[in-house]
Amino acid sequence: MFLAGDIGGTKTDLALFEESGDGLRPVREEIFSSQAYATFDLILAEFSGRNPLGGLCGACFGVAGVVVDGRCQTTNLPWVLDERALADGLEVPRVKLLNDLEAAAYGMLFLRPEQVFVLQPGRAPGVKSNVAVIAAGTGLGEAMLYWDGTHHHPIASEGGHGDFAPRTPLEIELLRYLTAKFGGHVSYERVLSGPGFHNIYQFLRDCGHGTESPEMAERLAVGDPNATIADLGLSGADPLCVATVELFTTIYGAEAGNLALRSVATGGVFVGGGIAPKLLPALRQGTFQRAFVEKGRYTEFMRKIAVSVALDPRAPLLGAAHYARRLC
Repeated sequence: MFLAGDIGGTKTDLALFEESGDGLRPVREEIFSSQAYATFDLILAEFSGRNPLGGLCGACFGVAGVVVDGRCQTTNLPWVLDERALADGLEVPRVKLLNDLEAAAYGMLFLRPEQVFVLQPGRAPGVKSNVAVIAAGTGLGEAMLYWDGTHHHPIASEGGHGDFAPRTPLEIELLRYLTAKFGGHVSYERVLSGPGFHNIYQFLRDCGHGTESPEMAERLAVGDPNATIADLGLSGADPLCVATVELFTTIYGAEAGNLALRSVATGGVFVGGGIAPKLLPALRQGTFQRAFVEKGRYTEFMRKIAVSVALDPRAPLLGAAHYARRLC
């Protein structure tokens, strides 16, 4: 039996898995509101209180935060997690903490064919080579899977906070706009994230690349502007929103290609996170793929890399479960 978790600032997903043939089968799963608990230990106590966790072979948790020496101060919670303390509390030989994108990356290897949508066939995804994962959501996550000749090993990254590198005159103008807005450094996360939709929309509106209708201004004044812009852009109901989604999709493809080059991801690139499945109609239109492959002398190399969209949001949980199995 293995305990796995996907720990985020909004929710924490815990599940027990057991071996079933060559794979794992979920036995029990619960989702908790992270903000309602002062510590992660309280969630573990509540989860185990319903059914004792005796007989665990291992445990692994994907955490939204940087893991250093087996410890993590979560990014959006006042929680500190420590592998040794968790192992003692759970009475297991070992607990592993992974960055949430590390867990998601490892989980991509275990998704079934119907849980992914292939944007670019390339070589078979997950083959015995390096793999890259990029995931836009509340922020922008990036991770890699290094192939050592026998196993894939997840490698964390904070690449989403790297410098935004514009490719076209329009994107150069966007960089200048965002530099002024944020007073200096502009990361890819400022563009490729939920709030990135609003940043791009405001740029196009303020710099004369589109006109905001009174109805649109009224809609943006209430509710979530990011979701509104994305929804109207996908439906084609508002020209400025359509242009926003197109620019977002283009930059997303370009940065996915950058990550593939940095990691020599001949084993494939997976596009995860909460935005990609919702944005799938736009991703399929070709702008993402064109920006992905347009890498000068490496264009033909990029055409051979498989690119897939992960449709199952439980990839981090699956990754944590399968990594826990490796510990035994």
